[in-house]
Amino acid sequence: MRKLCEAAAGALGAEGIAVEVIDLRSLLPFDAETVLASARKTGRVAIVHEAPLTAGAGAELAAVVAERAFGSLRAPVTRIAGLDVPMPFAPVLESAAVPSAAGIAERLRAMVR
Repeated sequence: MRKLCEAAAGALGAEGIAVEVIDLRSLLPFDAETVLASARKTGRVAIVHEAPLTAGAGAELAAVVAERAFGSLRAPVTRIAGLDVPMPFAPVLESAAVPSAAGIAERLRAMVR
């Protein structure tokens, strides 16, 4: 998702919306301090992953941000994830089930309105 997030950040940058992209290299342990520093600086957090939304790793990351940086948030933590369906094998169906750069940009844009 990093490349898609960077593409979305570039598109939003052209609109004057600055976006920080943090690529977590692992989930356990994950670099909580970097994520929390960004949350405190920007007041917003969007967690993007291609796995289904429900019971995904993004929920755990969102919980950590909500517990440790709630007072700094200017908007709810947003999760941008795959659809809650079994992941399709066919490429055309898979691309419909996971976030796209345009979809990520749209959700991020909505966070700052």
